[in-house]
Amino acid sequence: MTTSQDLLPAPAAAPEQATRGASFLAKAFGITALLSAAGSALGLLRDLLLARFFGADEGTDAFLVSWTVPETAAPLLIEDAMAFLMVPAFSLALVLREERPDGPDPVRQLTRDTLPWFVAGLCALSGATMLWAPEVVHTLAPGLADPTLAITCTRITAVTVPSFGVAGYLGAALRAHHRFTAPAAIYVAYNLGILALLTLGHTVLGVRAAALGVAFGSLLMAGVLIGPFLGALRRGRTARARTAAGPRGLRLSPLALLPVAAFTLTRQSQVFIERYLGSTLPAGTISHLNYAAKVSQLAMTTAILICTVTFPLVARALAAGDLAAARDRVEKDLGQAAAVVLAGTAFLIACAPAVVRVLFQRGAFDAADTAATAQVIQVYSFGLLAQALTGVLVRPFFSMRPAVRRAEDVRAAQAGARLLDWYPVAAMGLGLLVTAAVDLLTETRFGALGLAAGNAAGITTAAVLLLRGLALRGIALRTRQVLAGQGRLLLAAAGATAAGAPVAAAVHQPVLSLAAGGAAVLAGYLLLGTLLGAREVTRPVARVLVPLRSAVRGPRAGRPVAGDELLEEGTLPDGR
Repeated sequence: MTTSQDLLPAPAAAPEQATRGASFLAKAFGITALLSAAGSALGLLRDLLLARFFGADEGTDAFLVSWTVPETAAPLLIEDAMAFLMVPAFSLALVLREERPDGPDPVRQLTRDTLPWFVAGLCALSGATMLWAPEVVHTLAPGLADPTLAITCTRITAVTVPSFGVAGYLGAALRAHHRFTAPAAIYVAYNLGILALLTLGHTVLGVRAAALGVAFGSLLMAGVLIGPFLGALRRGRTARARTAAGPRGLRLSPLALLPVAAFTLTRQSQVFIERYLGSTLPAGTISHLNYAAKVSQLAMTTAILICTVTFPLVARALAAGDLAAARDRVEKDLGQAAAVVLAGTAFLIACAPAVVRVLFQRGAFDAADTAATAQVIQVYSFGLLAQALTGVLVRPFFSMRPAVRRAEDVRAAQAGARLLDWYPVAAMGLGLLVTAAVDLLTETRFGALGLAAGNAAGITTAAVLLLRGLALRGIALRTRQVLAGQGRLLLAAAGATAAGAPVAAAVHQPVLSLAAGGAAVLAGYLLLGTLLGAREVTRPVARVLVPLRSAVRGPRAGRPVAGDELLEEGTLPDGR
């Protein structure tokens, strides 16, 4: 399997090193984007089959309540909390491995000290979820008329807790080693497992087949990563054998886990509120919210891929004490993530009805379901930028005081620093209060649309607070510059939406409407972004145009081709 392997080039300011660093980032992002797109496509196919086989009724609502378990476990154990904790931890272990080539391997030490206890704890949590499934279902969705099916599916999906944890742990270790292929492939394996059991068993087992597929797919996720992780451990040995004994290079700080886990659970609580209030609304509301969220988050997920690839660079810069390099990387990530997610936001708001008709309207999913889901997508989309920015901002925030530090670092954290560890939790908690307030004020009149509006308002509040909090943490972003860039992209997206919406509405055939509206949105976004001087738009456009000009005119002798200069964008100042 092709991998973006080995470490980045050693820090150097030479253009050759900068080019190699840019090439690495491009390759890593390309591999991650390709496999993540495949996983997302399979996930979309999974949702299409759910809609086709079961529509949006009491049965799908029951399954989606049980799906809260893996939906909570995934950000906690794979996507967010585990990455926030273990990517910096393994990055520090790799730095120590380079500094002390003849001592005990810090990577192996970290694995021995953390993985067995972690797996044992998750197995206990999985068993507790199975045992108390009735209480879990009643807490999440007290309005379900018959909770029996939801309880059964919850017990099945509880299998995902330990397998997701193992997948998240091994994936974080591999990303810290700058190996991205296997971690990016886990959702391909996951969704293939779901699709296999859903396709084979839906007629006999109903939505239970989907729950069994979720459990089976989670086991495949962990299985995909075991081999590459063991290979990374073996390849990590230096040519000269390491000593078996010696001073311990790492010191664990278990209490640093608490704010990370609390933040992830608080963020996920937006889904809990939706399910809780949605269970009291007409049957199918939870399903409409779910289908809309899955489609809307495709744009946000694509944007988050950027910081998934660059997060190990930020973590290493922070482990080495290079705050300026970390700041530069975070600022670029904020701009690039916003550029991607706002393009998707404009497309979804302009073309949501056509998107839902093309994807879902067949079988048990009728025109009324299409109209309801499309409206929810349009409202959800207003929070996508904040979702992406929150994902970018919180990664370096938690890396500033990781759960693992050097053994010789015996300094106790100051009270102020410990308090700042909880700043993201407080920010997300305030956002959650905004979500709950908007939901309660609007659900009676607007139903699912009110719940979607609460989600967007709450995450936007949290993102604004996190932008301020990162400066308090020591990474002083150039806020005016960042906000100016975001403003240009927002204006471009607003103009693109205004251009694409009437075009999509004027074409009645769904596929043609999607194509025409999407083309208008893309053209408007690129044109307005270029006119407004948004770097995140102009540079990709220049990368396309410069080779075309060079092919026609040929490069002028004695001058470097502009594309060579542009190649360095996205690298750290030292060339990484």
